[in-house]
Amino acid sequence: MQTKTDYFHAKSKIYETEATRTNNVKNIGEAILERLTYDKATTHVMDFGSGTGLLTEQIAPYVRKITTIDTSPSMNETLRAKEKQLGCELSMLELDVMSNELNETFDSIISSMTIHHIEDVQALFHTFYRLLHSKGTIALADLDKEDGTFHKEDMGVFHFGFDQEEFAMWAQKAGFEDVTIEIVSTAKKPYGEYPIFLLTGRKS
Repeated sequence: MQTKTDYFHAKSKIYETEATRTNNVKNIGEAILERLTYDKATTHVMDFGSGTGLLTEQIAPYVRKITTIDTSPSMNETLRAKEKQLGCELSMLELDVMSNELNETFDSIISSMTIHHIEDVQALFHTFYRLLHSKGTIALADLDKEDGTFHKEDMGVFHFGFDQEEFAMWAQKAGFEDVTIEIVSTAKKPYGEYPIFLLTGRKS
């Protein structure tokens, strides 16, 4: 079996030293908490593409459990070191949800800046729908359509951001209701500014 490339191996130890990145995830986390309501006693969240846990850390105080999903061993190693300080139960899975069957369901699925690394986004939305309890929610943040300059090196990118209408349509086609999408942050780099949207929706 071919080993999957860990594109973040060199970045995992310095991933959180970039203020633009940490500020953006802070904005995303705050936007999620403004739009969705979680129950500290019961809510089980999946963080898809959890990386070093920047978004997990923000949501953890408000939920019972977070299951993180990430294919990068190096990023998972950094996150694992934070487990005791999270303030909620943590389960970590190092797998690709598009090719591995999960036997549990969740109350909510969150994600920050990961979906542009997924080739078939429509299929991903269908997977998310299947993995949610009835009335479960999604809160997915990613890049607005950009010119390809956001990533300066090969990071396994399939999409140069997304058209918001198309992204929302994929969610609706998968069955999600109450779909909303809006810009919640801007990634500022020396060579440009890149708007970041948050899509929320609910399973029927």
